[in-house]
Amino acid sequence: MGKWQEMTKEELETQYSPSKWSPRVVKDVIEAHIEATTDATCKAQAATQTLLNVPYGLGEGEKLDVYLPKEPSQTFPLVIYIHGGYWQLLSKDVSGFAAGPLVTHGIALAAVDYDVAPKGRLEEMVQQVRRSVAFAVQQYTGISGIYLLGHSAGAHLAAMALSTDWTEFDVVPNIKGAFLVSGLYDLEPIIHTYVNDVLHTSWEVAQLNSPLRCAPKLEGRRGCPVLIAVAQHDSPEFRRQSWEYCEALRSAGWSASLLDIADTDHFDVAEKLSHEDYLLTQVILHMISRD
Repeated sequence: MGKWQEMTKEELETQYSPSKWSPRVVKDVIEAHIEATTDATCKAQAATQTLLNVPYGLGEGEKLDVYLPKEPSQTFPLVIYIHGGYWQLLSKDVSGFAAGPLVTHGIALAAVDYDVAPKGRLEEMVQQVRRSVAFAVQQYTGISGIYLLGHSAGAHLAAMALSTDWTEFDVVPNIKGAFLVSGLYDLEPIIHTYVNDVLHTSWEVAQLNSPLRCAPKLEGRRGCPVLIAVAQHDSPEFRRQSWEYCEALRSAGWSASLLDIADTDHFDVAEKLSHEDYLLTQVILHMISRD
């Protein structure tokens, strides 16, 4: 496969249409994804202590759903989940599906809402996610550490949180790890596809908000481990971006690893986080338990 700049518009749009790469025999893989995550989120809410629609900012879309263990210890880890949907779909309301296995192990999960397009602009979404992290640190003093978990566009937003200058927020969050699942880390190709019909993102904004271009150099500071997961049936472009971002982090001094998950597509690679015996769930639980 050639460089994305050498692709026709049709080829580029195919590369950045995750549903076209799924081998699953379903009528609509996106519809099936929403159904699966909605069902698992409902089950998680029934099985946990929840704090729904917690405002982390003044905006209407700036809310969290928090899933707590039924008997939380005095201090506990918090996983902040940032949903995907190409920055224009989904919400926290269908994003608690990973909470079940986590709360069983004494780990809380907060599902973040942000203003998706066309209401929200990309650079504002990045700031909203940063605000949600700062809020969690200030609001929940019993947190022993924060872990970022993002899927697809949510992995992009989680990666941007890693490049934050936290002095702007008067807080230094104890981010102990990040799990980035089937993410996008270079936005320049995106602005030449159908995705940008709704986003209306400029070249300048894409450059400033591409994790691949702003992986912070540690220069003696301590960075958290970053796990970059990619689905076997993600498109070659999604897989290339994951590999290149992993290399960029390593070059900047981060401890970054790439996990290629067999027998998954762009959607069920995240859906399956509702199952404790799923490989990625086990890896996340293991990484958190080591801290």
